[in-house]
Amino acid sequence: MNDNQNTNDNKKLGKKLPNIPKKPQKGSKFNIFWVYAAIIVAIIAAQFLFTTDGGKEVSYRTFETQMLLKGDVEKIISYKADDIVKAEVFIKKDSLNKPEYKAYKSTSSFNTGAATGPTVYFIAGSPDALDKLLADSQKDIPSEKRILAQPTTKNNPLASWFLTIIVPVLLLIAFWVFMMRRMGGGAGGGGQIFSIGKSKATLFDKESQVNITFNDVAGLEEAKQEVMEIVDFLKNPKKYTNLGGKIPKGALLVGSPGTGKTLLAKAVAGEAQVPFFSLSGSDFVEMFVGVGASRVRDLFKQAKDKAPCIIFIDEVDAIGRARGKNSVMGGNDERENTLNQLLVEMDGFGTDSGIIILAATNRPDVLDSALLRPGRFDRQISIDKPDLVGREHIFNVHLKPIKTSAEVDAKKLSAQTPGFAGAEIANVCNEAALIAARRNKESVDMQDFQDAIDRVIGGLEKKNKIISPEEKRIVAYHEAGHAIAGWFLEHADPLVKVSIVPRGVAALGYAQYLPKEQFLYTTEQLTDGMCMTMGGRVAEDITFGRISTGAQNDLERITKLAYAMVSIYGMNEAVGNVSFHDPQNEYNFNKPYSEKTSELIDVEVRKLIGDVYIKTKQLLIDKQEGLEKLAQKLLEKEILFQADLEEILGKRPFDTRTTYDEFVNGTGDQTPAAEGLIHDGVGNTDVNKDVTGIEPASEKE
Repeated sequence: MNDNQNTNDNKKLGKKLPNIPKKPQKGSKFNIFWVYAAIIVAIIAAQFLFTTDGGKEVSYRTFETQMLLKGDVEKIISYKADDIVKAEVFIKKDSLNKPEYKAYKSTSSFNTGAATGPTVYFIAGSPDALDKLLADSQKDIPSEKRILAQPTTKNNPLASWFLTIIVPVLLLIAFWVFMMRRMGGGAGGGGQIFSIGKSKATLFDKESQVNITFNDVAGLEEAKQEVMEIVDFLKNPKKYTNLGGKIPKGALLVGSPGTGKTLLAKAVAGEAQVPFFSLSGSDFVEMFVGVGASRVRDLFKQAKDKAPCIIFIDEVDAIGRARGKNSVMGGNDERENTLNQLLVEMDGFGTDSGIIILAATNRPDVLDSALLRPGRFDRQISIDKPDLVGREHIFNVHLKPIKTSAEVDAKKLSAQTPGFAGAEIANVCNEAALIAARRNKESVDMQDFQDAIDRVIGGLEKKNKIISPEEKRIVAYHEAGHAIAGWFLEHADPLVKVSIVPRGVAALGYAQYLPKEQFLYTTEQLTDGMCMTMGGRVAEDITFGRISTGAQNDLERITKLAYAMVSIYGMNEAVGNVSFHDPQNEYNFNKPYSEKTSELIDVEVRKLIGDVYIKTKQLLIDKQEGLEKLAQKLLEKEILFQADLEEILGKRPFDTRTTYDEFVNGTGDQTPAAEGLIHDGVGNTDVNKDVTGIEPASEKE
């Protein structure tokens, strides 16, 4: 009767079965360390059985009458041992065959060193006493034929044997074990050298099921639909094959870091209820030639045995980079061999084998075109940063385990975090809980979330940072310049918070904007955004008559955007409607235009930035009274919100509705509740801080 029948019978009888393993326990496997132990034992035995002994002890009188005076002694070696002198006597080889010396031979049948070692030994009181005894015994023998003791020094034989035999053997064994562990990936015993070409994939099956499901993935509705179809195909293949459909061979998850690619793959593992192999692209990389390709073959061999199943390769760009570009001898060839094997395996198995490849990367531009073609990765699933609704759903997921107050609204938080990825939202929720705990609160409120958003974007607030009054004035006018430019430029993002409290490493002040989420930007919007970014440098110039290093971050973004407008977006009349964008480095660091065009681009960029500076300067001169009031208020309160700006500068003279107004309030009124957004306002929806950093002159240079 087998185990299953026993189990069924016990269930019928109502017996409660103990927790026993489903599979029988196998006997102990062979361990190569037993071989090492046997070698050590053999060496020790050889030392005791085959080494020469020190001879038998005799009295000096016996030595004198039976050996020395008969002329059979070849040499005498003396050394000090335990406050006495031991003299070892070596008999001539020709005399060893005499009958009287048979009694002194070793009784051990293994002792092969009796002919070379000392035959007997005797004890003397001191070296001088030994010399006197030998001299007295040989007084009638001519001096040239006398046998004198040869003094020497001997170490502890056990210690000497240990240092000369055991230590080298142990070092050799340790080196051997270390090399095998390295070649075997650092796991298991020394025999791992034989599994160096085995796949390192982690298998998740029914016994080790992943607990993450699609309910834990929010904000990726379109991507979930794509992968849910793959899961459904594995569960109900006939539903599709009856209509002539074929299972997709692979799906590539593409998106920015933190958008949830790996989380979505974990959800697929939890939902599919089929074997799931998970590994990273770097797991194929090894220092030995051919290992990567061998591991790819072993991975697909295991997958075929477990089919239907899913293979997930995270960070596939580690082995999937385009071949033939920036090739370097050595490791690059090995990586290409691994990629070639992966291409063969993905295109080698049949369409009905039930193996699906999922891969994730945030750098699809560097992948080899052969890897992306249909038939290998049939689907490329784009996982972008979530929109307003997606961020709300993500907040709802991460707010579940947090004890929040009634005023916490996921919709408001999603509107105040444009450009945030899922990982950043999770970080905001965690930081808010930590801040509330630090303040000894019983629940997390909106103020904690506002502070958490500031912490995630701008860095840790440093209230105790020592800043001179002069530097504080410069920072105040700098940030006031940003605020004035953003307030009175129609296409600039409205500012909702400005602060001169130091944050982060080198941020002495920052401004926060509430941008309208959009994907297309006009020339006027980009130009006004550049003017707003230039406002800090211009405010320093017209107020103090000198400039500081605080505008470094601003100038970097202005320069980058200006070159993009001229050479990528085709927004310059002199250069024309051309784009030299090269994300895949197809030009191999060579400019796809002449030196004359390069000079023209430089001239137009400088002209564009100069026009922005002039426009911003004229605006701040016209609004200099408001600039002065705003800077003084900043020096007094250090942090100003949108309501403070309306009190000082009046209502913003443009009837524009922010994303927050449209999504949360549904009105055109800009409320101070929308605090906590940092945005650069220069042509993207990423959250970037507008920072005034005063850096040392050495770093500036």
